[in-house]
Amino acid sequence: MVGLKLFSTVGGVAEVKPRLAAAEADVQGLVEAHMEAILGVTFLASEYVIDCVDGGRIDSLGLDENGAPVIVEYKRGTDAGVINQGLFYMAWLISHKDAFRSLVGDRLGVTAASQILWSAPRLICVAGDFTRYDVHAVREHRRSIDLVRYRYFGSDHFGLETVASVTGHSAKAKRIRRRAPGAPPVRAQSGAMAELAAAVDEVLFGLGDGVTRVQRKQYLAYQRLRNFACLIPPQQTKVLVYLKADPTAVDLATGFTRDVTGLGHHGTGDLEVQLRTERDLERAQDLFRLSYAAA
Repeated sequence: MVGLKLFSTVGGVAEVKPRLAAAEADVQGLVEAHMEAILGVTFLASEYVIDCVDGGRIDSLGLDENGAPVIVEYKRGTDAGVINQGLFYMAWLISHKDAFRSLVGDRLGVTAASQILWSAPRLICVAGDFTRYDVHAVREHRRSIDLVRYRYFGSDHFGLETVASVTGHSAKAKRIRRRAPGAPPVRAQSGAMAELAAAVDEVLFGLGDGVTRVQRKQYLAYQRLRNFACLIPPQQTKVLVYLKADPTAVDLATGFTRDVTGLGHHGTGDLEVQLRTERDLERAQDLFRLSYAAA
C-alpha cells in the first residue's frame, strides 16, 4: 500500500481528523480541476455520454503521461459497483476508439490522437473506501486498474492513498515476458549496456508495492499512479533514465546527472541520469528512491 499523499488547494499542513466528502460531485470536481497534478492525467471530459442501449455517463475521461486512455469513476463512500461500472465503460471505450480519438484530437491535437496507447487503457476508481473483495477482484482481472482511497482534511486539504494497483497484460507483453523473463521489454540488445538496463529495471520495479510498468516504443515507464521513472532502450555506451525528482534539489554531476527541464526527450521527468557502469547504478539508487517517493 502506498502511503498517504496530501494535496493542498491552499497550503499548510493538515492536522485535523479526515472525513468523507458531503457529495460524490465534490470529489469529482476537485480531482478534475487538478487531475494532472495528482494523477498524472490530462483531463479531457466530464460526464461523457456514451452511445449504447443502456446509456450511461463516464465520470471523467483523460489521457495519461504515456498516452494511455484513462477512465476515472468516483464514489463518495464504499460501493461494490464502482469497479464493474468502470469496466463496463472501459469495454465501451475499447469498442469505440474513433470516438475517443476524436475527443483527444479536439482537445490535444492530431499528434496526440495518433499516439494513443491502446494496449494499456486504465481505470482509476476513487472512493471513500474499498472492501477486501474489491482488492481481490482487481488482482484477478486482466485490465489496468487502480483503487484509490480519498479523504478530506479540513476544508483545504485532500489526500489520496493507493489501495491496489494492477497492470493489465496485452498479448504482446506476454510474448516479451516469455522471451526474456526478468528483463525489461526494451529493444533487443546484447552486451554490457543491455545487462545494465536489466539491472536498472530490477531496481526500479523493486522499489516498493504498487509499481507498474508501461511499455512504449521509445521508453519503459514505471508508475505509482504517476510516472516516477522512464528507462530508455540502452545506447552503445550508456543507459538513460529520466526521473520526476526536482533537478534543483540535486547536486548535479557532469556525465552523471543533468537538468533537462524544458528540453525535449522521450519519456517524462526533468532529471536525466546517465548510467555506464554498475557503480553508476549504485550512485543512482538514492535518486530513484527520491523520485519514487515524489510520485
